[in-house]
Amino acid sequence: MNNVVAIVGRPNVGKSTLFNKLTGVRTAIVDDTPGVTRDRIYGECEWCGKKFMLVDTGGIEPRSDDIILSQMRRQAQLAIDSAEVIILVTDLRSGVVATDMDVAAMLQKSGKPIVLCVNKCDTIGELPADFYEFYNLGLGDPIAVSSVHGLGTGDLLDEVCQYLPDAPDGEEDDEYIKVAVIGKPNVGKSSLVNAVLGEERMIVSSIAGTTRDATDSYVENEYGRFMFIDTAGLRRKSKVYDQIEKYSVIRARMAVERAHVCVIMIDGTEGFTEQDSKVAGIAHEMGKGCIIAVNKWDIVEKDGKTMDSYRKKLMNDFSFMSYAPIIFISAKEKIRLDRLYELIKFVDTQNAMRITTGKLNEVLADAAARVQPPTDKGKRLKIYYVTQASTRPPTFVYFVNNAELFHYSYQRYLDNQIRAVFGLEGTPTRILIRERNKDKK
Repeated sequence: MNNVVAIVGRPNVGKSTLFNKLTGVRTAIVDDTPGVTRDRIYGECEWCGKKFMLVDTGGIEPRSDDIILSQMRRQAQLAIDSAEVIILVTDLRSGVVATDMDVAAMLQKSGKPIVLCVNKCDTIGELPADFYEFYNLGLGDPIAVSSVHGLGTGDLLDEVCQYLPDAPDGEEDDEYIKVAVIGKPNVGKSSLVNAVLGEERMIVSSIAGTTRDATDSYVENEYGRFMFIDTAGLRRKSKVYDQIEKYSVIRARMAVERAHVCVIMIDGTEGFTEQDSKVAGIAHEMGKGCIIAVNKWDIVEKDGKTMDSYRKKLMNDFSFMSYAPIIFISAKEKIRLDRLYELIKFVDTQNAMRITTGKLNEVLADAAARVQPPTDKGKRLKIYYVTQASTRPPTFVYFVNNAELFHYSYQRYLDNQIRAVFGLEGTPTRILIRERNKDKK
């Protein structure tokens, strides 16, 4: 899917609502506050057999000196540069304003095909006289759309698709390893994605909460094909006052759900905090492959033993996910990013590992011979056999005579024995217990 279509326009004309309607997924945050969408949001779209990547951008304010707004303008420009077709969204209710003229002039310089969308045409029937003033933008015939109700979106997509090349016959894109970069606010998640991509893909600012949406970025290199999902910083729910930030927490959870591997970022200068534990807990609960990345390692004061002692402390702090490898990086200075790619690929294969029933039962027999299954009041636990039910995460089903006798400590012992033989590094595992009813004949 190489074709990119960018949705641009001034703030609050309904770009994100249109994006959500066209992609059919609520990916972009929609709110009446101008400037809610700050980064470029990507979503897949298909119309008349043509697939393309739709990009939602922050509103363009050509004459603003505000730091965030000027970076939003730069993000929109990057989207325009990478797009095959541009949809300029305007607002029927406010009519043509000076900013629309400026944005139209900026787009015409790009030389790309531009489809003019007049949004908020919510009534059916004859178009109001105000609609025709949009011809003044000099971008050809405007298309009346109501992104809330979906009116006119078919005409809009027809117009977009006529500028897109026909899909080539051949294989579909190979599967990408989906990586969610998660962590509390301001640990350097966006900086890492920018370093990985080698471009300013995310707005980076020391203001906590700059990234509010979860965004996708595609990378292809000698290590494989990756899709990085940069997420808004996750905070504890008691800290979430702003409604927009509340949406961001939901988006981040959705990003973790979509991912195969989660890179849990920690600020090396601050060390482990309770928030880090909560963030990691989300990835652990959802059964994702996990890597703990300690960022800003370039500015941590170190001697010969700093890394070892830091690693031991983190292993203690993250005792609930002792399987997760720890890597020390600097997103800003691009230190150990190659090693991070290798780890992501390795953890992904571990998370998707399938072990045959025969091999599992060999390990089970050996483990039970070494440490006898527990007993209670003269009854001994019998494990008939174990099998793997699913992957991502690897899930093992134990068939036993009495589920109550299968204590957590013995489950953990067996899990450790399986890990010792097969690795399963970087991935949680799940254990399901099935009791065989002896009374059934």
